[in-house]
Amino acid sequence: MASFTHFNEHGRAKMVDISDKKESARKAIARSSVIMNKNVYENITLQKNKKGDVLAVSQIAGVMGAKQTSTLIPMCHPIPISGVDLSFEWLSLENEQYELVIVAEVKTVGSTGVEMEALTAASVTALTVYDMCKAVDKGITIGPTYLLEKSGGKTGDFKRDNKDTE
Repeated sequence: MASFTHFNEHGRAKMVDISDKKESARKAIARSSVIMNKNVYENITLQKNKKGDVLAVSQIAGVMGAKQTSTLIPMCHPIPISGVDLSFEWLSLENEQYELVIVAEVKTVGSTGVEMEALTAASVTALTVYDMCKAVDKGITIGPTYLLEKSGGKTGDFKRDNKDTE
């Protein structure tokens, strides 16, 4: 089991020193979801939302969220992001419920990974969907949100096993 790296010898919080880490291409993919009723689903898919195109605005918010991660998460390093891509998929659930699956992919070339940026992008996208649709239904559910995969860096590649999400 790896030890926590964000504590100094006195047990106090610190930002990890990455100055000796080698730069490499890094990528992280995170997933979140928004579960909603049929009314909200139709509001989004039929472009009836009075606040505008829910998916377009949410996608922009997700990109902005990835770029702001180091200002939101105290121990995250500000890093140059090479790219952010968000995609959406609709799933039909039971009882006239619908799930909007959000997948965020973030890339960089640097000394630290972009897992937090991908998770933040997916989360901010989901939160924006909620914000734009809460007038229709406040019972919208967000999540779960999790890392699907990452590549690059000292710890190597990670790919979530499907059984981890069941």
